[in-house]
Amino acid sequence: MAINALGYLGVRSDKLDDWGDFAGKLLGMQKIDRGGKAVAFRMDDRQQRLLVSDEPGETLAFMGWEVEHRDDLQVYANRLDGAGVVVHTGSGELCDRRFVTDLIWFEDPGGNRIELFHGPMIANDAFIPGRPIDGFKTGPLGMGHAVLHVKNIEVMLPFYRDLLDFHVSDFGLEPYGLYFFHVNGRHHSFAMVGSGQLGFHHFMVEFQNLDDVGQGFDLASQEEDRVAYTLGRHTNDYMTSYYAHSPSGFFVENGWGGRVIDPESWEPHQTHDGPSFWGHERLYLTEEGGRKRLRDMRLDAAQRGKRAPQVADCPWLFAELAKQGK
Repeated sequence: MAINALGYLGVRSDKLDDWGDFAGKLLGMQKIDRGGKAVAFRMDDRQQRLLVSDEPGETLAFMGWEVEHRDDLQVYANRLDGAGVVVHTGSGELCDRRFVTDLIWFEDPGGNRIELFHGPMIANDAFIPGRPIDGFKTGPLGMGHAVLHVKNIEVMLPFYRDLLDFHVSDFGLEPYGLYFFHVNGRHHSFAMVGSGQLGFHHFMVEFQNLDDVGQGFDLASQEEDRVAYTLGRHTNDYMTSYYAHSPSGFFVENGWGGRVIDPESWEPHQTHDGPSFWGHERLYLTEEGGRKRLRDMRLDAAQRGKRAPQVADCPWLFAELAKQGK
């Protein structure tokens, strides 16, 4: 694969102090002061994983996707240009702000800024978490995943699948269109929610220790309206997680135990069991606005005995189970 990981994310927000507390003290990232107009965060040995810039908007500013080889940047630039997409070469100053060697950037059909980069810079000092945690599951799997609201999945799907080589992991059509994509062994690094809206739905960070998720949930529960989804487990990637309201209004999923697949043998498929085996009660929704419908789907899955296989984190076995429809 040429694009092999979600490398970093950028957010526009004028709530820098709130983001410092949220990403540092709740998520456990390491806060790095980038000057009065921006605050950045580390999750591992990379210089920067999340950048919050003091700009209006309170939404996603950019997604940074890492490519395997430097020459891949030109390959994608040529392909996108041939499809009528305007591609820009990142200046040296922009590369320095992103802590990468080279990058190109462009917009997807929904107007979301995409940056493809090569050569991430590694920090000289050790990662120091913002609260006591065992760290995040990153490395070759990237920083986590990102999920967009989209108006028209039929337009967005070929852009990411055919132009950027994102691979469909699975998709669901009920209660709304959902498409999940992998670029490495993480079950999905990117997803689209066919909500008919535009904007950022959430990003996910995966912890090394389940207790770090639970303790974060306790911390979030002490704040009024901080928890958006209660603790639960997803049906497709088996992630145990809760969702928090970020200072910018979109969600951040705090997860553990996500499914690792074998990208070479994985077969895309449709799912029918709803988003979660249990939990993930949408506290921000009304009963009539979808909360009851999603709960009923979980209860139906429970009635049918649907659950994740209790197996070791084995990509080959997960791929075999997927082929068999289990």
